[in-house]
Amino acid sequence: MAATSRAGHPLPYDTYREAIARETLRFAEVVKGADPARAVPSCPDWTLADLTRHVGALQRWFCTLLTRLVQEPPRSRDVDLGLPDDVRDHADWVAAGVPDVAAVLRATDPQAAMWAWGEDQHARFWARRMLFETLVHRVDAERAIGREPDIDPTLAADGVDEFLVNLPYAGLFAPNVDKLRGEGEVIAFQCTDSGATPGEEWRMQLDPDGFRLLPRAGSEHAPSGPPTVAVRGQAAGLLLLLYGRRSYRESAFEVSGQVAVLDRWFARTAF
Repeated sequence: MAATSRAGHPLPYDTYREAIARETLRFAEVVKGADPARAVPSCPDWTLADLTRHVGALQRWFCTLLTRLVQEPPRSRDVDLGLPDDVRDHADWVAAGVPDVAAVLRATDPQAAMWAWGEDQHARFWARRMLFETLVHRVDAERAIGREPDIDPTLAADGVDEFLVNLPYAGLFAPNVDKLRGEGEVIAFQCTDSGATPGEEWRMQLDPDGFRLLPRAGSEHAPSGPPTVAVRGQAAGLLLLLYGRRSYRESAFEVSGQVAVLDRWFARTAF
């Protein structure tokens, strides 16, 4: 599947490290004291207990990968989780992992070469990925208990970029992604809020052999002409839209062009 290289990281590595700690503690605060059996609507068939175990386990798994600087896809995901028997202690277990995560990230050279499932084959990939896994699941937990989430617009815009940069490689665990095809249609996602980069836009082109993220506006090979369909909204809304937590039909989004192309996009990119 073709992809145009855009692996540069607009945020400093320390920003990811600090934001991971902050988002993890926010997640733990949300689920602590909540009914662990409560359903999480945005994660079908999951309860808050399932979501909490997932967040804590994934962070420990990512830390194992970073500590070992693995050079090929691991054959096993077995790690010592230290998961408490009592589900009511799982929020504290997630929070207790924050110092270890911070220590691993601090000790790891972000430029170190290592295997990653996405485009950027360096340790920094995992810090960026861990942040948005944690942030989106913090939003899942908040919405599950009826709390209105908020997302820093700068982080949200970076999350949109991270999602779209890596999506062409996600067929490893989301097979439907590999079925996304087209005849050259272009989908544009554009930020409207001033907190992110004003007017920042990402364009995805659907081709007969797959899809790709086009070069940024202003670059030498940036596309010209109008997209087939465009979605405009605040960075936080776009992030949740791409992750399947919102619908482009909501009034928060301004859509123009051929919406059937969007339907095809979202039918293949959910994971």
